[in-house]
Amino acid sequence: MSHPYLPPPYPPPPERSAELRRRFAEEARAERPDVSALCLLIGAETDGSLDETGIDAAQVELDRLAGELPYRPDGPRAWAEAVRRLLGARYGFHGTPGDYQRLESSLLHEVLRRRRGLPILLSVVWLEVARRAGAPVYGVALPGHFVVGFGTTAEQVLADPFDGGRVLTGTDAELLVAGATGAPLHPSMLEPAPPLDVVQRILNNIRAWAAARPERSDVALRAVDLALLIPSHPARLRYERGQLLVQRGQFTAGAEEMEYYADLIEVVDEAAARKVRQEAGTARAKLN
Repeated sequence: MSHPYLPPPYPPPPERSAELRRRFAEEARAERPDVSALCLLIGAETDGSLDETGIDAAQVELDRLAGELPYRPDGPRAWAEAVRRLLGARYGFHGTPGDYQRLESSLLHEVLRRRRGLPILLSVVWLEVARRAGAPVYGVALPGHFVVGFGTTAEQVLADPFDGGRVLTGTDAELLVAGATGAPLHPSMLEPAPPLDVVQRILNNIRAWAAARPERSDVALRAVDLALLIPSHPARLRYERGQLLVQRGQFTAGAEEMEYYADLIEVVDEAAARKVRQEAGTARAKLN
């Protein structure tokens, strides 16, 4: 299928897309959502060239890497160092500032292929490989920079996959937070990140990438549609979806989304709801 007006990646055909979204919604509602499965479904919905064989190959690669870790290192620091030696040193997984400009940096199958990506996607590789090997591992959503935690919060060891898995000292973590926010590190920032929060944050990154490239509103819309399938998603996504539809010339559908959002927020913010309804009216007027 050719897409003469779109640069790659090309979206999947509608039937494939509907199936991917059904599976995504099902996995997002599972008792223990599988982050790697959700990330690969995001990849397939964003990049139509990722088929079932490619999804399976990515899972097999995560299994293979896990099989190369030593058997049960002694304690969280030993785990962190073992994963760093394997993924950071031997296989060269890391990130660079340029990776923030690439959509592939947010797609797990591409991160596994290129061994480069955003902090949160590299962290997903660390998490999935270490988890398969039996490590006590979880994501830590520091403001502005996602890292990985090993062990309990009482004896926590942090590693930075973007920096090749460098094991962080307490001071390193404080500097990362201060650099991102100018504020001090608070203990609550070191809590394990829930799997669906990780997935929502990945979709946020894809939307941010597309927002800077208005010609890729197709990518933004797909990311918003997936984000809306996650239970307890932010209501504002409805407004964002409406704006994207209007931007793409779907004025009636966009206006309907905005009006739906206005109904949701009217109870808490009547003035904001009125403003959104005016915006919806403007969108409808563009049909004439």
